[in-house]
Amino acid sequence: MLSPAKNADIGIEAIKHGADAVYIGADRFSARAAAGNSVEDIARLVEFAHMYNARVYVALNTVLRDDQMDEAEKLIHELYNIGVDALIVQDMGIMELNLPPIELHASTQTDNRDAAKVKFLEQVGFKQVVLARELTLDQIKSISSQTSVPLEVFVHGALCVSYSGQCYISEALSKRSANRGACAQYCRLPYDLVDSNGKVIAKSKHLLSLKDMNQSDSLEQLIDAGVTSLKIEGRLKDVGYVKNITAYYRKRLDAIFKKRADLSAKSSGRTTFTFEPDATRSFNRGFTNYYLKGRSKDFVYSPDTPKSVGQYVGTVKEIKKGSFTVAGLVALNNGDGLCFKSKDGSFKGFRVNRVEDNRVFPAEWPEIEPKMELYRNFDHEFEKELSKESAQRKISVSIRLEETESGFKLRMTDEDNFFVETEIDHVKEVAKNPQFENQKKQLTKLGNTIFEATAFESTLSDEFFIPSSLLTSLKREAAERLEAKRISDYKRDPFVKGDDKAVYPFKELTYLGNVTNSKAESFYSKHGVESIDKGFELIARRDVPLMFTKHCVKYSLGLCARFQGYKGELSEPLFLVYQDKRLRLQFNCKDCEMKIYSETEY
Repeated sequence: MLSPAKNADIGIEAIKHGADAVYIGADRFSARAAAGNSVEDIARLVEFAHMYNARVYVALNTVLRDDQMDEAEKLIHELYNIGVDALIVQDMGIMELNLPPIELHASTQTDNRDAAKVKFLEQVGFKQVVLARELTLDQIKSISSQTSVPLEVFVHGALCVSYSGQCYISEALSKRSANRGACAQYCRLPYDLVDSNGKVIAKSKHLLSLKDMNQSDSLEQLIDAGVTSLKIEGRLKDVGYVKNITAYYRKRLDAIFKKRADLSAKSSGRTTFTFEPDATRSFNRGFTNYYLKGRSKDFVYSPDTPKSVGQYVGTVKEIKKGSFTVAGLVALNNGDGLCFKSKDGSFKGFRVNRVEDNRVFPAEWPEIEPKMELYRNFDHEFEKELSKESAQRKISVSIRLEETESGFKLRMTDEDNFFVETEIDHVKEVAKNPQFENQKKQLTKLGNTIFEATAFESTLSDEFFIPSSLLTSLKREAAERLEAKRISDYKRDPFVKGDDKAVYPFKELTYLGNVTNSKAESFYSKHGVESIDKGFELIARRDVPLMFTKHCVKYSLGLCARFQGYKGELSEPLFLVYQDKRLRLQFNCKDCEMKIYSETEY
């Protein structure tokens, strides 16, 4: 399970709450420019993660200019030197740098939708490939059956409406490139849908804004399809979100592992929580399993708001002056944030001043009516609980007390078979009373360490008296040394060089190849590509698709002739209009995809 980290502290909490790996951005070249971190902070996270045999990946997943390549190479060496396990990259120019022996993962922004592409990435040396979010289970199975590289999929969080790495609308309309980590999120805006005659089909709806992904009910199916890394989106999310969602998936995975002896977690330790994880109680726009099981009747978009809807809590029942009652089973709290769909179709919110049983007294009176559905998008008590220390992760150890010629020895062995021994000189004085239970109690009480004792053995030849202070000293030294040993003896996976003779599956690369530097061009040329266009960030093309989406506006509005039997007439092309922005839609019904062009000059 791979969790996001906006910063090192959030990454540490992700590990505490059960992540097997975390991914974080450096201060440059990350697709989340607002979530950059210094090498020093990443080093702190690496040391903490490696205590638990957990991994740290750094996202260097933007496209690069020629003048950035030397800087990127230097940064990569710095990250390798602090122990980072892998880099998540998009730009193939990185493959042509003088790299240290660090593992490389192919970002989802390399547009990994078919087996031929994934096989090529495997051949050139990528140790993990992040698949496109739009793939079905059958497509994932097909890719897995034809490749041997570990596969990673997103299982939770925000969805890009366009295929990742294939969205140029932000660069075209605002010079903020999504491929450089500066997306302006035009997909979250409210649009009018207008036909070619100017007729408004839908008014001020968020027609490109998708719900959030939630594959928590499909984890075992994904694993059986060949997936080995399950990724949570959210490098811009706060610590409460990461704690809750990581814990939520940790519990789901542990339940699977409990019944499947063939499966196990990648990292070490057992996590316990002070709260009950619940994905609905953290930021969400409503949930979808997207296209994992094909196109379904459940829509993948959230037309009324791009903001968090949160948890459904019930309906408005009785309205009185200054208060109203709620029909529902969810307990509300003072300070909660509630929202509802107003009569004009938009979502509106308000803060709860106080609650008495099921009666709510809002801070400001909302425009509500009986039978309106209510959602909680800020859970005051839950967030308060998450703001505290909310999880413990402990590595199991066995402890054995032995005697030496001049005193006593303690051997501490952890679940990964790391062990240390500590000795102390002390006179062997036989006690009047049995000592085993007291020695066991003193030596297995490991307090604030990362360890928990699950087995204790004593091989002493007699009931020797050992002062509690000496037992504590032995135990403390052993725990400190074992913790240090886990960090110092941590081994990264061996580096395997790729095949320079591997052939790219296509002879031509258009602007969709995102080639923005000469090293990337050299990489593709070396691997058999004969025609290489420059990336959109270098030369903005006119009248080319700026978005490629599996999401279809026609289908979402019930206007699909193929799947919904719509028999009406549509004056196409259709347009999305927001202020001075006008986008033209093109529908490829054969492949069930939609392309978006800009009619606005750029």
